[in-house]
Amino acid sequence: MDSFDVIISPRALSQLNDYIDYLHYTLLNDQAACNVWQDVLETRDKLSKVADRLKFCTHPQLKKHGYHIIHFMRHRYLMLYRVEGTTVYVDAIYHQLQDYENTFADELDQ
Repeated sequence: MDSFDVIISPRALSQLNDYIDYLHYTLLNDQAACNVWQDVLETRDKLSKVADRLKFCTHPQLKKHGYHIIHFMRHRYLMLYRVEGTTVYVDAIYHQLQDYENTFADELDQ
């Protein structure tokens, strides 16, 4: 596969906006907010090339639903995504220190 279309869900985009807003408005660090945004764009571009080659999540519920993880290139965030044909759906974005696998698996069960 040469390239995938990457679609970031409204939920994942909302999560990302929360992180960027925190950096920008709470920590008052415009540069950090810009750097994370740039990292998102670069990670999305990389994902469009390697989505089908990254391993599945280890959490049984996420693996059952076909979820993979890609870590941001330079920051401690990650995307949970699934591949359907030539399209990649990013369904969640978390900080690496969060209990993201259990949190997302619980949300899938609802």
